[in-house]
Amino acid sequence: MELTEKESKFNLIEENIKRIREKISEAEIKSGRKEGTVRFMAVTKTVEPVYINHAIEQGINLIGENKVQEFLSKKDELKLENVEKHLIGHLQSNKVRKIITQVDMIQSVDSVSVAKEIERQAELNDIDANVLIEINVGGEESKTGMDKQKFLEEFEQIAEMKRIYVKGLMTIPPICEKNSDLRKFFDEMYKLFLDIGGKNRDNVSMDILSMGMSHDFEEAVLCGSNLVRIGSAVFGPRIYNR
Repeated sequence: MELTEKESKFNLIEENIKRIREKISEAEIKSGRKEGTVRFMAVTKTVEPVYINHAIEQGINLIGENKVQEFLSKKDELKLENVEKHLIGHLQSNKVRKIITQVDMIQSVDSVSVAKEIERQAELNDIDANVLIEINVGGEESKTGMDKQKFLEEFEQIAEMKRIYVKGLMTIPPICEKNSDLRKFFDEMYKLFLDIGGKNRDNVSMDILSMGMSHDFEEAVLCGSNLVRIGSAVFGPRIYNR
């Protein structure tokens, strides 16, 4: 019997998840770490809830969404009982109030002004907000993220905020033709991650280094990433029809 389009995509998602887990495990071992130390996030941008739920049924327990409105429009259809939710896309200050209580972490804090609004909304909702600071490691004008030259100064300001807990760093490096060039960016982030981790702050714990996506996650793991954000390699090419 010929499979339906949905059944075929279910099978593809299952095969992709299995293959990605194997590749992550291989990279963990190659980098000298224990298997299971790197978290596998399924990025759900443009993905329909039925397929996100199928990935969750395969054991995915961490999802990342890029846009506030897209997540809010899908969340009631998702089986999120034991799933951690992160916002990973650029967050505008005027959207903070809509998402602050809806996700477990905001990975894309790219300015002091956004951090201040997160702090304000966290205080209003009497919660503590877990965040990662996004760094524009390649200095690309087309990408968001803090300027790496100004990062330490801005980090000091965020570290003083009482309702924000900085759990680590996040980045999207430039597209590189050579792995050796890519590794330079990943290595730079890992060094920064370790340097900040050496600072003693009440509301800072460098637990998470979020780097690596569908096309470069293995290299990221080899360079120290412990959270990879994988979308199209799980669900297939994105369909922009929303």
